[in-house]
Amino acid sequence: MANYAFQIGEQGLYNSAYEHDACGVGLYLNIKGKKSHQVIDDGLKILEHMMHRGAEGADVATGDGAGIMIQVPHDFIVAQGIAVPTEGTYGTGLVFIPKNEKRVAEVIAEIKKSAEAEGLSLLAVRDVPVDNSMIGPGAKEEEPAIKQIFLVESGKKNDFSLDVKLYRARRRVEKNCTDVYVVSLSSKNMIYKGLLTSAQVREYFLDLQDTRLTSGISLVHSRFSTNTFPSWALAQPFRLLGHNGEINTIRGNRLWSVARESVLKSAKLGDESVINPVVQPDMSDSASLDNMLEFFMMAGMSLPHALAMLVPQSFNDKNPISSELKAFYEYHSILMEPWDGPAALLFSDGRYAGGMLDRNGLRPSRYTLTKDGMLMIASEAGVLNIDAANVVEKGRLQPGKILIVDTKTGTIYRDNEVKEQLAAEFPYGEWLRKNRVHLEEITSGRKVAIDVKNYAQLKNTFGYFDEEIQRIMVPMANDGAEPTGSMGNDAPIALFSEKPQLLFNYFRQQFAQVTNPPIDPIREELVMSLEGYIGALDKNLLTPSEDHCKQVHTKQPVLTNRDMDILRNINYKGFRTKTLDMTFAVSEGKAGLEKGIARLCKEAEQAVEEQFNYIILSDKNVSESNAPIPSLLATAAVHHHLIAQHCRTKTALIVETGEAREVMHFALLLGYGASAINPYMAYAVLSQLIKEQALSLDYATAEKHFIKAVGKGLLKVISKMGISTIGSYRGAQLFEALGLSQNLIDAYFVGTSSPIGGADLEDITNDVLRFHSAGFGK
Repeated sequence: MANYAFQIGEQGLYNSAYEHDACGVGLYLNIKGKKSHQVIDDGLKILEHMMHRGAEGADVATGDGAGIMIQVPHDFIVAQGIAVPTEGTYGTGLVFIPKNEKRVAEVIAEIKKSAEAEGLSLLAVRDVPVDNSMIGPGAKEEEPAIKQIFLVESGKKNDFSLDVKLYRARRRVEKNCTDVYVVSLSSKNMIYKGLLTSAQVREYFLDLQDTRLTSGISLVHSRFSTNTFPSWALAQPFRLLGHNGEINTIRGNRLWSVARESVLKSAKLGDESVINPVVQPDMSDSASLDNMLEFFMMAGMSLPHALAMLVPQSFNDKNPISSELKAFYEYHSILMEPWDGPAALLFSDGRYAGGMLDRNGLRPSRYTLTKDGMLMIASEAGVLNIDAANVVEKGRLQPGKILIVDTKTGTIYRDNEVKEQLAAEFPYGEWLRKNRVHLEEITSGRKVAIDVKNYAQLKNTFGYFDEEIQRIMVPMANDGAEPTGSMGNDAPIALFSEKPQLLFNYFRQQFAQVTNPPIDPIREELVMSLEGYIGALDKNLLTPSEDHCKQVHTKQPVLTNRDMDILRNINYKGFRTKTLDMTFAVSEGKAGLEKGIARLCKEAEQAVEEQFNYIILSDKNVSESNAPIPSLLATAAVHHHLIAQHCRTKTALIVETGEAREVMHFALLLGYGASAINPYMAYAVLSQLIKEQALSLDYATAEKHFIKAVGKGLLKVISKMGISTIGSYRGAQLFEALGLSQNLIDAYFVGTSSPIGGADLEDITNDVLRFHSAGFGK
């Protein structure tokens, strides 16, 4: 498969999941949409002045990728002798096809067939003139044949807009021709890009040197692919945006996009099977974000609305926003987890263009507005010489803020204007007040037990050791924080231990690196959040509705026994809970564990069909004859099974386990899909410590401190990956397994990297049974 289309997958220790960018981006436009070649020329100058932001290989003439987005150049197209209809009534774009005459003919035939299926016809195919004399051997080896296609409406009647028809036709081509990359296909935008350096774009594409080529908007991008392989397809801009930064939560975002497909339906898009998967596989984090943004816009959402939902700004008591805007963000946080990570986004749909930053603002963008109606936004200053006397305004985009221009009306919209309009579109605050439940505000009057029966047996069964309790849990209960130690961990990996190991010990979290450093959860307190929602999303998310607000709000994901009792017995506003037994028969060994996991998955699927909002995975049924299924194994298995069955968003997973007591345990359970965790055995241990006077606190204080310590630890853990919110960490699977077999990974931890193979399900079973024997053995 040609590398210009997609990445090379997994080879050795390389994994395409690690693809990241750190790039230069620039936007130059005429506010009133006046088209000229000068806008393109100045855009290319910005690109060339950001050459230091792009990368090159040992072959210095092969870059990591660069390109420019412009408006469809109608007059230029007519000048080429192509009989297109009036401006805006046809679609065009570049296509990368393998350099093989037979294959080119096959692809053109497939494009024609896909277009006809959507009520379009292929009007013309143009060879895009290029000069490849300056590109390096690396780029030349993978250089595609570049064709420009023109599609017009055939008169076949359907209810779709032209751009939706073009979108659906493109998705058909992408599915049927996996060695082909459609750069763009639009009635408004057109993109020239490739495996080029910043300086090569103008020279390579001869069209860009023609003064008849005009646009009112130019968006440029120079790619620096950190620790990854460049390709023709991964050059930017993409179809709507240019992105500088990394989406650290991308693995979870992609998984949730698959899970969410069953509740994303739009009459404007028609049969979703043509479009799904929404996120095209094997592309970069930037490309995936672009896919999601494009989908929401095609479904009828405005550009700023989609961006505000995908990359929300932060807010809290120390960083207040209006109650209306807060309600807007709270409502959309139920529908969509943040695509979190440092990001500067420049975007255009051909009419609207602008820029925004992520909630942290760690990828700054500066803008300059001139008297003659030009606006420039770029990842740094000094990329274009502008006479100071011509400058009306200079500034930088603020964290979470957006600046957008309507080039049709010549209007500049500042962040407050955009957000006020979005917040006023629906009564989000009223919807939340009527339907949302705050867990801390519910009372039941029931007495809830803290202690457990068979304390000594359960303590051993769940692998608690006195040293661990004294060195980790006691300081957490006393001080409300994790104990600190020396840097690093030189303990052998769990696979090499002769002692039984908790499954948690086989995993390590990855961390932000290269151009994307970890963030400081203390200094970045204003953007950090542990708040979240527990509940089901079983109705169409593209239809705004108060029904989506039927959720339980939590301030943090660690539940007390009282919280669990309330959730288990909640029976109003349509909330229903089902508890599933997270144990297996000791006598059946590995077969029993395998059967127990399969049973859990089937029962969870059945619970979704029966419209239970919450599924509790509980190992409280542990006894002499029943051993606990490792909570991480059960959570990941059920999570992925429900994703595969396209029903994951229709319920929430709550884990009631005796295993969890360390911060990393909670992080792993959340990372593999849990909405909340009740560590009932940890609470029983604290209670016992108080009885033994090993803790000189009352139970309520010890519990409060323990939960606080876990919360502070979680913020520290997620910040190491450059993530700010627990909502975007949930299900993100930002871990690698060390010492687990690939068969085990493929069965239960789909998408997790396991560079060192090893333990399989039988080994895990043996560890569980050794712990169980220590507790209940005779």
